[in-house]
Parts: sequence; structure tokens; C-alpha cells
Amino acid sequence: MKSPAQSRAILRALEQQHPGADTELRYSTPFELLVATILSAQTTDAGVNAATPALFARYPDARAMAGADAAELERLIHATGFFRQKARALTGMAQGLVERHAGEVPASMDALVDLPGVGRKTANVVLGHALGVPGLPVDRHVLRVANRIGLARSDDPEVVERQLGAALPRHRWTVASDTLILHGRRLCKPKPICDRCAVRGDCDEFLRGAAGPSAVRTPARRRHAPRARAPRR
Repeated sequence: MKSPAQSRAILRALEQQHPGADTELRYSTPFELLVATILSAQTTDAGVNAATPALFARYPDARAMAGADAAELERLIHATGFFRQKARALTGMAQGLVERHAGEVPASMDALVDLPGVGRKTANVVLGHALGVPGLPVDRHVLRVANRIGLARSDDPEVVERQLGAALPRHRWTVASDTLILHGRRLCKPKPICDRCAVRGDCDEFLRGAAGPSAVRTPARRRHAPRARAPRR
């Protein structure tokens, strides 16, 4: 695995290749970002952004969503997939905010992950982008890119979060995650475009790939069968 100094240098190079990296979810309040991130499970950010304007107009805050009619809420988020599970997660999350936090989104990892439908990834997204608290979301793109380059060595998102977090100053956690996500979406895909990568000379998998870029592989990661309960992100 790369040293902290090497990791910081590699991420600086990637930040130059993907300037202005940020979440692509559209929101205007921490609550809206929390909702959008829950909806982003198993779908694209573009798909979520298409659904949320009508959703936020109807349910602008936690108190409104806590009392949402299930059928109406499901209709508004239907296009994002897994709409029944997501609707239950959204109402449960909103009810938790009302009951425990006076309807406000707490700026605490422990408090966020205690809400229905909220996992570490979602909590880190909201903390880092909407609440000014360092957060390092690890999604499938971060897992793939970090393992390929050698910034981390695990298929467990929490382990990768700790490894990356230990190598970086806290104020760079969120932009590092955003940068790795964009790199994974644009270039370091399951079939990577290595000839356009700014850090291929430092990438463990590229350097090991004696057959060239086609030898770069995606690290193994956990696969779960679909669950009936609401996704936690």
C-alpha cells in the first residue's frame, strides 16, 4: 500500500485532472441531501436529480415527510428503483429526525447512522457536503480506484475509509472521495481507460499488468443478494 506521502501526491494529481470535484446530487439543505443520498442507492445521480424537484416541493422538510402518504411518496420516487423500500426508509428517517432532533439533520456520524436507512456512506456524504464536518464516503468507485492504485487494501468500505482517512488531513477527506468517485466514473471504470489517467505511472495494477491496460482488474468486493428491507447507504 502507498505511504501517506505517496497517497497525498497521487490524490493531488487526480484533483488536477478532475478539478472542482463535488457531489453531483442537487440539494439546497442538509435534509434534501440526506433524502437524495438515500434515493441514490442502486441508481444514478442523474435519475435522483430528475425525481427530487417534485419530491422536495411536496415534502420540503422532515416534518412534512414524516407524515407522507406511502402511495404518494412511492409514486414520486418510483423512477429511482426499489421505491417501496426507499419510501419506508425516507419516512422512517424523517420520523427519527422529528422525534430525536427536532426535525434537524444532526452533524454527528453516530446520530446519523442511528436513523433508518442511513449508513456510513450516506452519513459521510451529508457531513462532508452539507454540514461542514469532514467525511469520507466510500462507494464502489472509491473501492475500485483506491485498491487498483494502491491507496487502500480491502474490499470492506469501512476499512478503506480508515486507510484513506489515515493518509490524508481531515480537511481533504471529502474532496478526495469526490475525486476518486469522478475518476472511477470517467476513466478508472471496470474496463479502465488507462492511457488518459494522470497517475497510471503510480498505479499498482497498471504497473503489474504485463499485458498492458487490459490486465488491470477490478478488486473483489462483497456482493449481496437483493434484500427486502430498505437499502442503507
